[in-house]
Amino acid sequence: MAGRSVSSTPSGETPDKPTRSMRSGHAAPAKRVARSASSGAGAQAESHRVARSASSGVRAAHGPGCTAKSVASGGGAANHSARASATSKLRKKRASVRSVFAAAGNAVARRRSAKQARTQVKKPRIVEERIGATSPGAFVDANNLPSEDMVAKTLQETAGTIGVATRPKVVDFAARQKEQRKADTRRIAARVAVVCAAMAAVIALVWLLFFSPVLRLEPNNISASGANEWVSNEQIMAIAKRQAGKSLLVVSDSAVEQKLSQIPGVSSATAEKKFPNGLHVSVTAQRPAAMLKEPSGSTMTAVDSKARKLNAVNGAAQSVQGIPVIEVDDVGKALSRRAVQSALVILDALPESMRNAIVKVQANTQDSITTQLDNGISIVWGDDSDLKLKMAIVDKIMNDPNVIGDKKQINVSATARPIIK
Repeated sequence: MAGRSVSSTPSGETPDKPTRSMRSGHAAPAKRVARSASSGAGAQAESHRVARSASSGVRAAHGPGCTAKSVASGGGAANHSARASATSKLRKKRASVRSVFAAAGNAVARRRSAKQARTQVKKPRIVEERIGATSPGAFVDANNLPSEDMVAKTLQETAGTIGVATRPKVVDFAARQKEQRKADTRRIAARVAVVCAAMAAVIALVWLLFFSPVLRLEPNNISASGANEWVSNEQIMAIAKRQAGKSLLVVSDSAVEQKLSQIPGVSSATAEKKFPNGLHVSVTAQRPAAMLKEPSGSTMTAVDSKARKLNAVNGAAQSVQGIPVIEVDDVGKALSRRAVQSALVILDALPESMRNAIVKVQANTQDSITTQLDNGISIVWGDDSDLKLKMAIVDKIMNDPNVIGDKKQINVSATARPIIK
């Protein structure tokens, strides 16, 4: 019986069986492990049988015909041999059982890893990416569509400060609309306030600059200079005071200067603002071009080169000395005659030395303007054309004694051929 038990599961075949069972599937390893466990249990039963057979051999040795000493020695030797054989077989069985269990565990681990590898290969990988819109009628693979865990998203959105899901905030749309209307009202009110403040500031600035007394031109702050006996100070101030009561910002300097230049005898005029509320005007009064004298009167009227009246003075006044005199029948009619106008232009262009030497002026026609000097020489100018050339010819002739000699008339009405006689 002991021999059958040992030969039923040879120790040499045990390592190859798990290897073959790896290829057969998942059920084979469990069965083989069970069989190995049963073989281990059989080994323990076999050892018990060997012990019982040894004890029976001891009892047989005590039979008739054997001495007590031989029986005792023979029984002890047989018992020791049986125990050694049983211990050796038990160790072999235990080693084979351990190797079987180890091989089975390795096989199970390898099959699990192979199954996981097959599962990973077959299971499609879900990639979180946006899939663009396909054209109508195109094939759409459901495995490639983006997936989203709505439960996890909801929990994440409704999580509180400590990570616990909280109740979502309930929005009262009526209260929200009311709050929005209030905000719109405040915004409109703020804008209206800003516009009103800006308009008030603009109005205040306009009033300050144009209507307030800060920049208003006062009559007593207007001054004038440059007046003489021909251009009176009253004439200048009358024009300047027309700007009184206006803001200095609207007073036009050029307009004031233009009006002052229109005064007879004024050759130039300037106007200067004196902030905050003053004005100063200055004129350059020219001397009269000539004095017009009527036969029936003792006064003479000063006129400028533009045939404008300056003022009337007494003929005996000191201010009329050195000014050429033209005798006319009527001052108003004479100023409208072409001959008198040409004579005024010629007299105004002459140098002061020659003007002071003129004792008589004749303007019968516009082509026969004649001046008589205190040395007895008469100069026939003709009209008022080419005055510079005519004055140069006259000056050269009069300053050359060899040319003028004792002659008393110089005619330069024709500049190309002056006549001396």
